[in-house]
Amino acid sequence: MATQDSTRPANSLRDSVRFWRQSLSSVLPSASDSTVGYLFLLPAIALFAVFLAFPIVYTLYLSFFRFQGVGGETLFWIDTGFFSYRLVSIANLQFVGLSNYAAMFTDSLFHQALFNTVFILLVQVPLMVGIALLFAVALDASFVKFRGVFRTVLALPVSANLVAYSTVFLLMMQDSGLVNYVLTGIGLDPIPWLTSEFWSRMTIVGAVTWRWTGYNMIILLAGLQNVPQQLYEAAEIDGANRIEKFRYVTVPQLRPVLLFVFVTSTIGTFKLFSEPVIINGGGAPLESTITIVQYIYQTAFIDFRLGYASALTYVLIGVVSLLSAAQLRLGGEGDA
Repeated sequence: MATQDSTRPANSLRDSVRFWRQSLSSVLPSASDSTVGYLFLLPAIALFAVFLAFPIVYTLYLSFFRFQGVGGETLFWIDTGFFSYRLVSIANLQFVGLSNYAAMFTDSLFHQALFNTVFILLVQVPLMVGIALLFAVALDASFVKFRGVFRTVLALPVSANLVAYSTVFLLMMQDSGLVNYVLTGIGLDPIPWLTSEFWSRMTIVGAVTWRWTGYNMIILLAGLQNVPQQLYEAAEIDGANRIEKFRYVTVPQLRPVLLFVFVTSTIGTFKLFSEPVIINGGGAPLESTITIVQYIYQTAFIDFRLGYASALTYVLIGVVSLLSAAQLRLGGEGDA
């Protein structure tokens, strides 16, 4: 009797859980219902709406206004006796229409920032992709020893902290730094890396190239390893030498990978921020090193011209989108 009495609470608990599950199953939609998928996606959709969609839409909205301070005006008030909530405006804004966009035509610092960014793009991206391709081809060769070690060493810079490696480059490029010490040691004149407009831009080019060449080499190396060997054998039968095989076999087969590298590198160049900030803080002229993202940051969070910074942001998005579309068109992605 004692044993039967001890099992009754357990059986009663199981019956309660079973009844609760049956009740819940009758309320929730079945697995075949299409709404089940949306229920699972709801947390991700909510996070996307709050942290991505709303900032994108509000930035576009803000670009037509002049920011005049943090808002405090009450939009509506909820008071139920048990719960109260007051929704206030985000900011005090003055509608200015397209004035923020029109102001860019006369903003000399914006023109300089755009010029600096385009200069770095035109010099750094082809240089970096070219070096990465040469490294990838060299490490793909079967006769190269310790290929794994070389790949690891060349790919390590991408793991370097942005501020740390920018500071190292800043110290190396000082008038009495390591680079000028080596140049004078071999009988060359020192280079004004941080005082000349041209060479200060080249300092940024060198820093970014050092960090991202290995990363792009890994991508190109993966593409090289997917090139069919039969194509090289057919080219050898036709009498092609190494240069001809590279030109007529390797490059065409790597076309989609090269296109990906060029597009992502272009986007990355337009996002440069840490390197120019560190190098400018070390004494390089602001006019020769400021990039478009750095200028947007300065406009928004130092000058508090949030409306104008929002307009600059959308102009930057437009420029990057046009350049990416042009690269995809020239690269023949639409024909693939």
